[in-house]
Amino acid sequence: MIAIGGVIGAGLFVGSGVVIGDTGPGAFITYALSGVLIVMVMRMLAEMAVANPSTGSFADYSRDALGHWAGFSVGWLYWYFWVIVVGFEAIAGAKIIQYWLDVPLWLCALIFMVLMTATNLFSVKSYGEFEFWFAGIKVAAILAFIAIGACFVLGLWPGKAMDFSNLTSHDGFMPMGAGVITVGIVTVIFSMVGPEIATIAAAESSDPEKAVARASNSVVMRILVFYVLAVFLVVTIVPWNDENLSASPFVAAFTKMGIPYADHIMNAVVLTAVLSCLNSGMYTASRMLFVLAARREAPKLLVKLTPRGVPANAILFSSVVGFACVIAAAFAEKTIFAFLLNSSGAIILFVYLLIAVSQIVLRYRRRDAELTLKMWFFPVLSILTVVAMLAILVQMYLDDKLRSQLVLSLLSWGVVVVLYFVTRRFNRNRPHEELPTVETEVART
Repeated sequence: MIAIGGVIGAGLFVGSGVVIGDTGPGAFITYALSGVLIVMVMRMLAEMAVANPSTGSFADYSRDALGHWAGFSVGWLYWYFWVIVVGFEAIAGAKIIQYWLDVPLWLCALIFMVLMTATNLFSVKSYGEFEFWFAGIKVAAILAFIAIGACFVLGLWPGKAMDFSNLTSHDGFMPMGAGVITVGIVTVIFSMVGPEIATIAAAESSDPEKAVARASNSVVMRILVFYVLAVFLVVTIVPWNDENLSASPFVAAFTKMGIPYADHIMNAVVLTAVLSCLNSGMYTASRMLFVLAARREAPKLLVKLTPRGVPANAILFSSVVGFACVIAAAFAEKTIFAFLLNSSGAIILFVYLLIAVSQIVLRYRRRDAELTLKMWFFPVLSILTVVAMLAILVQMYLDDKLRSQLVLSLLSWGVVVVLYFVTRRFNRNRPHEELPTVETEVART
């Protein structure tokens, strides 16, 4: 359920409308292609995670495969990405509440931050319980939409005949040309970020290998149903150029079908998605900080655990930085917050790229017989995945709207690499000490 929650976010419920408006009825193909890339990365990550379950997994795998600089880069870049997301989602949730209540934006966002921080501080189980119910609500909403939408499209709806005309009747299936299908991947890929969180959470479960294997194997079906099929139904029910799509495509579709109170229902679901992402972001950021601190690549104070096995200091530090982003969004949205968003825009692609390269390197080091879960058709699919991600980065550079995100994200990575060499020099001057692990730290506490 954590993996499902990671896949379904506000990017599907709201962001898909922008993609449809920029692409046309063929937008579901863009989601399918993006989904293939996510599935490939998840499978490569699962191969490594099953072979060696680890909290903060892909930072450790990149460290083993490419060197300490890669582990340092993945850890800090991924942490930076998620604390920005935490601030962004808190603001998004506050704006949804303002749809019903007149509450100051920053105050509502602060309340959300405090609630999710408290949830993560209590125990790993409480985080899992919250995410289970959050994911359950999102899944139920999408399955209900798919069932109702399929009846509407197939002519099983009262007074409605089978109708697929919206796929072609408004300037064709690809009104802006086939090229925009691939351009849209740059936007869609970011809305699908999250299934890799399951590999981090699995390290704290009772049976890591089984948990990772199940999560990775079901990613294909989840993306096919929750993204591709849902978006296909939206563009079939509502014309792609309908002005209501950009605000909320699912509300537009429900309204077209005559479902009462569609706006209130979907706003409640989107709020759930936002809180789910906020909850997961806090969890993921804190675990990455814990691993970095355990490797002496972050302040040692952040490695301390509570008797429940929770890295409290890492959670609190991530929460404070996330709230700083909230303040920036509330009072300097077009300057500081815009800069923070742009500087993290391509970071997840850098992380996925390092994951893919790490899998290729580690696979050549291990014997196939030692692996219980393997990447399909290695090394062909692994190499094609790396090439595809490089192509997306090139596409970002060629797009005037996205170029600044790529440049600022590269600058962020450059700052992280500089910090790595500063940290390494500092650690050389410190006496050698055994690096703590989850088990040793829990035992000591």
